[in-house]
Amino acid sequence: MKNLLAFPLLALAFMLQTAVVSRITLLSGEADLVLLIVISWALQEQVQSSWHWAALAGLMGAFVSGLPPFVLLGAYLLSVLFARYVLRQIWQNPLLALFSVTFFSTLILHLVIYLTLVFRGVAISVSDVLTVITLPSVFLNFLLVLPVHSFISDLAHWVYPVEDMV
Repeated sequence: MKNLLAFPLLALAFMLQTAVVSRITLLSGEADLVLLIVISWALQEQVQSSWHWAALAGLMGAFVSGLPPFVLLGAYLLSVLFARYVLRQIWQNPLLALFSVTFFSTLILHLVIYLTLVFRGVAISVSDVLTVITLPSVFLNFLLVLPVHSFISDLAHWVYPVEDMV
C-alpha cells in the first residue's frame, strides 16, 4: 500500500517537470525534479522502497523522453545505489549527503545520456556538455533540492511514522 504513493507523486512530478521546471533554464541546463525526488526518497533512512521508486521513475521517464527506456532507468537506479551507499556507509550529515548525492547523481544522469547520444551518432563535445548543460543543471538542481528534500522528508515521516519513545 505504501508503494502505491509513488504512482501519483511521480506522475505529478513528471507533469511539473515537463510543464514548468523544464522552462526554467540556465544556458542549456535544466533541473531534474524527478531525479531530486528519487534521491531525496532514497536518502530517508526509514524508507524501504527507494528501488521501486527509481524503477517506476525510469519507466515513466521512458514515456516522457525520447531516450531508450534503459537510459533513465539505469541512471535513476545508479543514483539510488549511490544515495543508499552514502546513507549507510559514508556520511551521517544529511545536508552534506544530500548535496553530494545531488551533484554525483546529476553527473551520472548526464554521463549516461551523453554516452547514449554518442552511441547513436550525435557529435557533441564533452567540454560543451559540461560547461553548457551539466554544470548549469547541477546549479539548478542545488537550488531545488532543499525544498524537494523537505517535502519528501515530511512525506516519508507520514508514510513511515517513527514510534514515539516512552
